[in-house]
Amino acid sequence: MDRKVTIQDIANMVNVSKSSVSRYLNNGYVSEENAKKIKEAIEKTGFQTNFFAKRLKTKRSKLIGIVLPRMDSVTVGKLLTGINRRLEENDYQGLILISNLSIEKELENIKSLYQQGVDGIIINSIAITKEHIKLVNKLNVPMIFTGQKNEFTDYIKIDDYEAGRIMGNYFKEKGHRNVVFAGVTEEDKAVGVERKSGFIDAFTENNPESSVDFIETGFSFEKSYEMAKEMMKFSPTGIVCATDNICLGILRYLHENNIKVPDEISLAGFGGYDVGSVLYPTLTTVAFNYDLVGVNTAQGILDLIEGKKLDKHNNVPLKLIERESVRIFSSK
Repeated sequence: MDRKVTIQDIANMVNVSKSSVSRYLNNGYVSEENAKKIKEAIEKTGFQTNFFAKRLKTKRSKLIGIVLPRMDSVTVGKLLTGINRRLEENDYQGLILISNLSIEKELENIKSLYQQGVDGIIINSIAITKEHIKLVNKLNVPMIFTGQKNEFTDYIKIDDYEAGRIMGNYFKEKGHRNVVFAGVTEEDKAVGVERKSGFIDAFTENNPESSVDFIETGFSFEKSYEMAKEMMKFSPTGIVCATDNICLGILRYLHENNIKVPDEISLAGFGGYDVGSVLYPTLTTVAFNYDLVGVNTAQGILDLIEGKKLDKHNNVPLKLIERESVRIFSSK
């Protein structure tokens, strides 16, 4: 008996990716040129009949929608790597849509993926709003969020509050009293609220005369560089950044103004980006295993598709990496 033609066979025949063939079969976007070649290959092999017969039998598309806020991010790249690895291990493919940091676009992308017939949707969300919750209840497809949490949705994420506490205790143990926290808007509950609150709570606890001033920078290198001058007006002994990327902009400002790190001011962040190990000085950070978050999130959506309960104990370890950018402070 002849071997059945697979999606990979079609992809190889016309020299396109496997995901391009899947998008074509599920009415997703494929260039006109590739669509024509895929159509011809399908007609030549009779593949489409087999594909849809199998789909009707299993009632599965073997496709997972993935909504991302942006692509130019170290964390998103690592998250996606973990997601794709677990999906491929289970013969699933991801369809990715980018929201460009827009909540409205994020909601549109969820609806679009649902209409394309995916088996489940992973949302690396900017914020979980009432509209998100309405979609979860309205659309008949499993959804899982990562990056944010809400009691009315399924989610898997790092413990941002605990990460903040780890850094807060670290700066307190180093003898700091006056620290600036460079962060993001509180619309982002995970980074803008939980991470900041964890730091403030731990740093000020049993730390007399301690203070934390807040400067909003957003996530960008450029904005953090612009706001560094404002931070220095508080005469802090240290600056703690909501992400390592924020630290990069501030570190540039400090270097340009001959402010020595850590001799004159300490600097630390969150994320554990590889670049932190090659900066001068090397950057102290609380590292997150975003690859593992991706794996756990992908497994979570697969479990939901199978009707299983989500494992609430998928805790991702947090690790303080102590490098050269923080010193023991003495107020002599």
